[in-house]
Amino acid sequence: GQLPTWLQGILLRNGPGMHTIGDTKYNHWFDGLALLHSFTFKNGEVYYRSKYLRSDTYNCNIEANRIVVSEFGTMAYLDPCKNIFAKAFSYLSHTIPEFTDNCLINIMKTGDDFYATSETNFIRKINPQTLETLEKVDYSKYIAVNVATSHPHYDSAGNTLNMGTSIVDKGKTKYILFKIPPSVPEKEKKKSCFKHMEVVCSIPSRSLLHPSYYHSFGITENYIIFIEQPFRLDIVKMATAYIRGVNWASCLAYHKEEKTWFHFVDRKTKKEVSTKFYTDAMVIFHHINAFEQDGHVIFDIIAYTDNSLYDMFYLKNLTKDFEEKNKVASVPTCKRFVVPLQYDKDAEVGSNLVTLPSTATAVKEKDGSIYCQPEILCEGIELPRINYDYNGKKYNYVFATEVQWRPVPTKIVKFNIQTKEMLHWGEDHCWPSEPVFVPSPDAREEDDGVVLTCVVMSDPKEAPFLLVLDAKTFKELGRAKVDVEMHLDLHGMFIPENNLKTETE
Repeated sequence: GQLPTWLQGILLRNGPGMHTIGDTKYNHWFDGLALLHSFTFKNGEVYYRSKYLRSDTYNCNIEANRIVVSEFGTMAYLDPCKNIFAKAFSYLSHTIPEFTDNCLINIMKTGDDFYATSETNFIRKINPQTLETLEKVDYSKYIAVNVATSHPHYDSAGNTLNMGTSIVDKGKTKYILFKIPPSVPEKEKKKSCFKHMEVVCSIPSRSLLHPSYYHSFGITENYIIFIEQPFRLDIVKMATAYIRGVNWASCLAYHKEEKTWFHFVDRKTKKEVSTKFYTDAMVIFHHINAFEQDGHVIFDIIAYTDNSLYDMFYLKNLTKDFEEKNKVASVPTCKRFVVPLQYDKDAEVGSNLVTLPSTATAVKEKDGSIYCQPEILCEGIELPRINYDYNGKKYNYVFATEVQWRPVPTKIVKFNIQTKEMLHWGEDHCWPSEPVFVPSPDAREEDDGVVLTCVVMSDPKEAPFLLVLDAKTFKELGRAKVDVEMHLDLHGMFIPENNLKTETE
C-alpha cells in the first residue's frame, strides 16, 4: 500500500515480552519483562526495532537466571541456599515491598522526554529512537505515592497530570492527583522537572486499609473525575503476602454488594465537589473521554460487572483452546454517565436531575446523595483511544479493539457515539493491538487522520505487520510486514517527528 507523505515519526509501544527466565516462569501474562518496540515512519518507509527494557528487575533476573524480583501476579522467593538470617531479613523487607521497575504497560511524555511506565512508583526514561533504557525515576522521592497509574493526562500548558495512591501516610490512605511540569525554570536547568512536581489535590480513601484499585481517570476543562470502585486492595494482606506465600494479586478483592463512588475535583479551586454521587458496583480499567455540557459532567468508560478479566490472563489459562475456554463472564460495556453538578437544590427526592436528552439518570436520594445510572453506548470493545485533541471536549469517535466475548481482540473498530454506527477492520488469524489515532497536519474534522495498529498472527506461518487505516473510512492504506516474532503489546503512543530531539540535543 501507500502511506500518507505527512506520516513522519515513531509509533512506540510497550508490553510484556519475556515470561520464562532460566527454569522459572511468571504466573501471569501482565508480569512478563517489558519489551519495547517501535515503527519509525520516514519518507513513506517503515523501520522496525525492538528491545527489552533494561530495568533493574530485568538485570537482576537475567544475572541470576531466575525470577528474583516479585511482580503483581508472581511472588519471587529466596534462594533456598541462603542462611537463616538472610531469610528472616528478606521476610521483613518484603512487608513493605520494594516494587519492581519492570515498566511494561505504557509510554508517558514529560516535556521533551519519554518514559516507560507501569503501576508502581517507578518509571524508566527511554530514548524513543534507539529504545535505550536511561535513568530510573522514583515518584515517591518527590511526593508520597506508593503506586501510580499508567494513563496520565496532558493539559494545554504541557503539564503531565497523574494519580497515585498514598498508602497509610500519617495514618491516612488517600488518592493523590499530581502534576509534572514540562520544563524547569531557566536558572535551575540542571534540575529535573520531577523536583518541581506538585500535589494538585488529594481525595481521602473511604477505607484506611482497603484503597480502591484504578487504572485511569477522567478529565474535563474544569474537573478531574476519579472513580472509587469496590475493587480494592487489602493492605494487611499485601504486607503479609510474602510470608503467606501468595502473590499480591490475591490481595485484590471485588465487593459486589458495595457502591461505586464518583469524585469530581474542581481544577481551579482544587476542592472536591461536596455532593456524593454514586452508582452500582462495577470494575473499570479504561476511561474513554469526558466533557461538560449545561452544568453536567458527561463521562464515558468501559465497565465490567466483575473482576474476572485479570484472572483470564494467568498463563495457566492461556492454553491452545484459550479462546474457546475463556468466554468472558463479564462483557466490557461502554457506559455514559451524565452527572448534574449544578442542579436545583430544592428538587424533590426521587426526581431525575439530568436535564440533557439522555437515557442516563441521576436520582436524588433522601440523604442528599445522587444515584447515577448510565446510558449504554455499546458492548464488546476495549483499549479505547480518541483523537486526543478532543480530550475533555465533546467528541464523536472512539477507536478500539473489538473483543466480542473473549479477552483477545479480533478486530479494530471505529465507533460513532452519536449515531452508534460502527466500522470494523478484521481478518482471519489477526490479533490487532490498541489502535492509535494520528491526526493529519491540516485536519479539519475529528477523524481526519490515520489509525495505526500492530497485528500479531495466531497462525505462526504468517508474518505480523503494522496496519495503517484511513481513520475516516476505515479502509486499509497500507501494511508493513515484520519478519520477526512480534509480542502482543498493551499501550503506546505516536511521537511526531518534530517532537523528537535530534541526537545532538
